[in-house]
Amino acid sequence: MTANTTAKGLTAGTWVIDPAHSTVGFSVRHLMVSKVRGRFSDFDGKLVIGEDGSASAEAAIRVNSLTTDNEQRDAHLRSADFFHAEDFPEMTFVSTGFRVDGEDFVVDGELTILGKPEPVSLKVEFLGVNPGMGHGPVAGFEASTTVSRREFGLDIDMPLPDGGVVIGDKITLTLEIEVTQQQS
Repeated sequence: MTANTTAKGLTAGTWVIDPAHSTVGFSVRHLMVSKVRGRFSDFDGKLVIGEDGSASAEAAIRVNSLTTDNEQRDAHLRSADFFHAEDFPEMTFVSTGFRVDGEDFVVDGELTILGKPEPVSLKVEFLGVNPGMGHGPVAGFEASTTVSRREFGLDIDMPLPDGGVVIGDKITLTLEIEVTQQQS
């Protein structure tokens, strides 16, 4: 964001993710006909707005907090077949730029999974700012992007006997984020 693109009411300062009011989710094609959805419950991050309207964002997501509400599947996803959670306990995102896209924004950045950084662009809808409930202003965002799991080295292939694969390549990441402005 720049001085002429800063979202209305989003004042200069550091805005920290409130994990109790935020969700980091994903979905991926399963058996070529449906989708499996999941989320990460342990994450943090911040958005910093400069006095000049410039912005930067960063986040860290703990891989072991992954859940699809199926313990067997979750254990497999944390294993060396997928996320290698023991060797790569975090995924990270660091912004490289912000662009206006009509009423919304695009946040370009670098997503790192399995230690491999790849460029991504998050389409972001700014939901507004609220004075909060006694702990300072809060702001809300919804964001999404689609990434190729293979580009990050999540390249396990599980072919089906009649063609296709158990797990699709494209993963949709969906973020519902509430941030609170840190008070000086």
